[in-house]
Amino acid sequence: MSIPQSGGGPIEHRDQLAEFLSSGSKPVEDWRIGTEHEKFGYCKDSLKPLPYDGDRSIRAMLEGLRDRFGWQPVLEGDKLIGLTHNGANVSLEPGGQLELSGAPLESIHQTCDEVNEHLRDVKSIADEIGVGFIGLGAAPVWSHDDMPLMPKGRYKLMDSYMQTVGTHGTQMMRRTCTVQVNLDFASEADMVQKFRVALALQPVATALFANSPFFDGKPNGHKSWRSRIWRDLDPARTGTLPFAFEQGFGFEQYVDYALDVPMYFVYRDGKYINALGQSFRDFLNGKLPALPGEVPTLSDWADHLTTIFPEARLKKYLEMRGADGNQWRRLCALPALWVGMLYDQSSLDAAWDLCKNWDTETREALRVAASVDGLQAETHGVKMRDLARQVVDIADAGLKARARPGAGGLVPDETHFLNALKDSLDTGMTPADELLAHYNGDWGGDLNRVYADYSY
Repeated sequence: MSIPQSGGGPIEHRDQLAEFLSSGSKPVEDWRIGTEHEKFGYCKDSLKPLPYDGDRSIRAMLEGLRDRFGWQPVLEGDKLIGLTHNGANVSLEPGGQLELSGAPLESIHQTCDEVNEHLRDVKSIADEIGVGFIGLGAAPVWSHDDMPLMPKGRYKLMDSYMQTVGTHGTQMMRRTCTVQVNLDFASEADMVQKFRVALALQPVATALFANSPFFDGKPNGHKSWRSRIWRDLDPARTGTLPFAFEQGFGFEQYVDYALDVPMYFVYRDGKYINALGQSFRDFLNGKLPALPGEVPTLSDWADHLTTIFPEARLKKYLEMRGADGNQWRRLCALPALWVGMLYDQSSLDAAWDLCKNWDTETREALRVAASVDGLQAETHGVKMRDLARQVVDIADAGLKARARPGAGGLVPDETHFLNALKDSLDTGMTPADELLAHYNGDWGGDLNRVYADYSY
């Protein structure tokens, strides 16, 4: 979840909303890669999730990273709720999931180095206090009541609201993790093509990274239960956005959509003011019940955009949101997949050719099928494994065309970051399939084995 946005003055006319999105446009040489990932922390002896306070806690982890590695604290009131350092930040998801939001970097070599350094630092602090961290799409055993709600004002508001608009919202907040990548666009036309490809092919990422086959201590019938959760969270702010494929789509049409998404809050003077279900359109006219007579700032608009959760999200950049939290080596595979497809024009065109003739029903059916069956999904004449192979091949070609060397020039490009995905395509086994094989095999149905075998 995002930290409060800043840096925007009062909104004097509606055009500023689309201009805010458009201002993210950058020349190709300034495109960057921002990788984010979340992970569950737990006490090694009890295998219970970390509380916020205590000797073995989220706060202890944040303090350790702050004191040993030079991160700057982010406070809400007197609570330490995050860290910042060199363009990156560490933040807390509602159930205590620890998130790294990486700095915008030039290559996947750099972003992978950042991920590796972060996980090494986290492990060094965690080992000293008897804590472990694991990358999964959903908490396999812990119940809702096991997961403490972190002391952030927006989460308290969201927690109550989620229970009124869908059936799975609080599960998403407390018991899921993701890995995502944030990417740039050059213009409105470039944004539109990338956004459509991202929305249409997000099920491929869901299938390849499927890693949540367990929930409430047993198999749940899905390869990605995290993806299943998002389908019944809040229809006003989730989904595959059919309007993005209509003629004339652009920044202004996304603004229209975002204005119709009910608000959560307004952030003022370090506090979250309850605006649940209220209208940003009313806010523009000075008629928001939560702040009568006051008009929003661009910071308020930026905050509101962080409360919208489609499969791909538009801000001043594009966010790829379809993948489960995952194993260490796959955290670098996710940016490789999308950078390879979206940052080379020939690959972007090839990716669009794969999906440009799909209708809304096909796109939604693929989303559902990916959640249930992963790479074994088949619907509307599309076999997911075949589609995924085409997508990975396109990404591979795009990374070769980028030709960004690493390891001091010893590695000619970024294609090796796709190896984990190529392995899945060769074997037909995603992380979820591997977990189920262990559960039904050497684990003998004992899900506690996942912590020893799959922690970072």
